[in-house]
Amino acid sequence: MAERSLSLDAHSSTDHADREECAPRQKQFGLDDETVIGPLVSSEHLDKVDRLVKTGVADGAELVTGGVRADGSLSSGYFYRPTVFGGVTDDMTIAREEIFGPVLSIIPFDTEEEAIEIANDTDYGLSGGVWAGTQEHAIEVAQKLRTGQVDVNGGDFNPLAPFGGYKKSGIGRERGAFGFEEFLEVKSIQR
Repeated sequence: MAERSLSLDAHSSTDHADREECAPRQKQFGLDDETVIGPLVSSEHLDKVDRLVKTGVADGAELVTGGVRADGSLSSGYFYRPTVFGGVTDDMTIAREEIFGPVLSIIPFDTEEEAIEIANDTDYGLSGGVWAGTQEHAIEVAQKLRTGQVDVNGGDFNPLAPFGGYKKSGIGRERGAFGFEEFLEVKSIQR
């Protein structure tokens, strides 16, 4: 998915980005049965992700973990270490681009309205996620996001649901009835 950032309540400690919390996630990276994050699609895309991460550091974001290409047995593939940035502001490149890599930018907020504004303040809108105290509240917030797909409270990806983005992330849908309609031709006959 192309989720570009994680917005956290500004009262969370140190952007809630803690190296010790992030370390276990690094173990879910690679090729074994426990893998959650695999390789990128090409060497060109690996270069793009690396370039955007370096831009994030140059722009002043705090690199919490990752930020490098894989080493050791994974160095011959298109692997990039899962990367987390703290101290991100919404005007930074890493907060504004669809990176399509294992990169998370943490952006603090004070109110729910501000979090929604941050999430919608982008040229893109492929996917997003909302975590809330109740499923109902998460769905209420999800309906306010300008993105084609939103998982709520860690919901599973549904391969049968229509898939597609908003804004520069695309027009139209794949899968489901909406995806099927892309292949139909409509005729209007006037009498």
